[in-house]
Amino acid sequence: MVELSSEVSAEFPPGVAAPGGWRGFVDSDLWWSFRHSPVTVIAAIVALVIIAGAVFAPWVAPHDPFDLASLNLLDASNPPAWMDGGSWSFPLGTDNQGRDVLSAILYGTRLSLLVGVFAVAMAMLLGVTLGLIAGWKGGLTETIIMRVADVKLSFPAILIALLIDGVARGILPREAQAEIAPYVLIAAIALSFWVQYARTVRGMTLVERNKEYIQAARVIGVRPARIVFAHLLPNVMGPVLVIATLNLALAILTEATLSFLGVGLPPTQPSLGTLIRVGNDYLLSGDWWISIFPGIALALLILSVNLLGDWLRDALNPKLR
Repeated sequence: MVELSSEVSAEFPPGVAAPGGWRGFVDSDLWWSFRHSPVTVIAAIVALVIIAGAVFAPWVAPHDPFDLASLNLLDASNPPAWMDGGSWSFPLGTDNQGRDVLSAILYGTRLSLLVGVFAVAMAMLLGVTLGLIAGWKGGLTETIIMRVADVKLSFPAILIALLIDGVARGILPREAQAEIAPYVLIAAIALSFWVQYARTVRGMTLVERNKEYIQAARVIGVRPARIVFAHLLPNVMGPVLVIATLNLALAILTEATLSFLGVGLPPTQPSLGTLIRVGNDYLLSGDWWISIFPGIALALLILSVNLLGDWLRDALNPKLR
């Protein structure tokens, strides 16, 4: 103990704290890897700009696309500002109802992000919990959970989401469907993505539960629930965060796909997928901007999030350092 204290005091003089917090993060391998990856930096900037625009949409959007009193049908189908007949009041033009396309994209991105974030959070919570239970309990419990996961993997995620959404629409009253559509969509996407978390956490739990620190906790009488959530859970969260980052892009894309097919968010709550679907009806009539610009915004958001997820996966893998 004396030798250890002398080493610590020699490395960190009195009055100087050990690296931690922001200083520790700046000196970490993760930050170094981020700074030395130009593609990741650009992706982070693009994602930050899009997310900031969505979060602060009520303040940065030129118009409120949900304010019906401010809409004017005489402004419908105006082209972008740099084209003949365009106006800088509507930088990216207007749609068939006179809504500003730029404002609709900002508000639509907000809805898409909300659905994606909450769906991923719900899938992560469900998958991590089931994975911990399966890996810790073993036996029949593990068999049942993993067989359910195997059955789920035999169906594409989009079909599961369509099935859940269709069942909800058949059970719920028609007048309430528009109001609870976002919640149904979140649940449908979450139930489509939980398997990845469960299988990953279950495999890591099988490895970690036989290590010395878990055995030591058992010997001193720590309750199983505390061992699982205080000791096991922090050691399996690295891969879980990588999966969550990649699944965020998939969740946003799934929401856009469902909305494009007409079974996602209603036209009164337009997401990026809904905007693309509405614009698709006018694509051949020459009003290409109604669909193209929301599509570009969706592509940039998904691409930037995917690039960040790929970087995080490599940065947290010690074999690639």
